[in-house]
Amino acid sequence: QVRLVESGGGLVQAGDSLRLSCAASGGTLRSYAMGWFRQAPGKEREFVATISWSGGTTDYTDSAKGRFTISRDNAKNTVYLQMNSLKPEDTAVYYCAANTGGPTSRAINYDYWGQGTQVTVSS
Repeated sequence: QVRLVESGGGLVQAGDSLRLSCAASGGTLRSYAMGWFRQAPGKEREFVATISWSGGTTDYTDSAKGRFTISRDNAKNTVYLQMNSLKPEDTAVYYCAANTGGPTSRAINYDYWGQGTQVTVSS
């Protein structure tokens, strides 16, 4: 069973950047498409970005396009989310997830989830 651990969150100011990492253990991420989701207080979990097992296909929610970049290093068993030009509305707990199918924005398709890392963006 794959275990996912996110890191890299923190408190930043609007306009700053952060890079989140998602490290896997107990299995190789090479077999999985990966996704990043986030959940703000009082809101439902929402899709942020997804990437195919090879890294050749990516997709983003509209609010992330042009600001966030998802990438992966299968040799390091790690997936990343580079977040630039952060806004207060990006404040949320960010989760990475793995699924054996293709890249998708649908949370129900993901088999494994991390515990999340908090990102707080002050104005």
